[in-house]
Amino acid sequence: MRAADPARVIAAARIWLGTPYHDQASLRGVGCDCLGLARGVWREVVGPEPFPIPPYSRDWGETGPREVLADGARAMMPEIAPADAPPSALILFRMMPRAIAKHVGILTGPDTFLHAYERLGVIEELLTPAWRHRIAFAFLFPAR
Repeated sequence: MRAADPARVIAAARIWLGTPYHDQASLRGVGCDCLGLARGVWREVVGPEPFPIPPYSRDWGETGPREVLADGARAMMPEIAPADAPPSALILFRMMPRAIAKHVGILTGPDTFLHAYERLGVIEELLTPAWRHRIAFAFLFPAR
């Protein structure tokens, strides 16, 4: 599976900047959460979503035997080592120790990423050490 053009992924992600935060939504300019942002970029870069996303919990401290978000991404996207993730990679964050990965962002540079954050909406910010150490998984958007 070939990876999508990184410049196209980043451009598609940046058009979501300023979209307000809205849990479980995916409408550019209207509202989205972090997964909704990734879904919107998928639609722009890859095409229609392959399956409907079931409702999900907002609990970043959720634990369990399965990495549901990572398993879903793995079924559709090439997985890469987080340390090897280039700009345009989808990154999944584990927000609390021993919790499952529940937050999603898209790398826009070696030290920047874009994500939807409650109260802030879609923003681009520095990938600080505090963020970097939370990265649990990385994937590449596939080419059409």
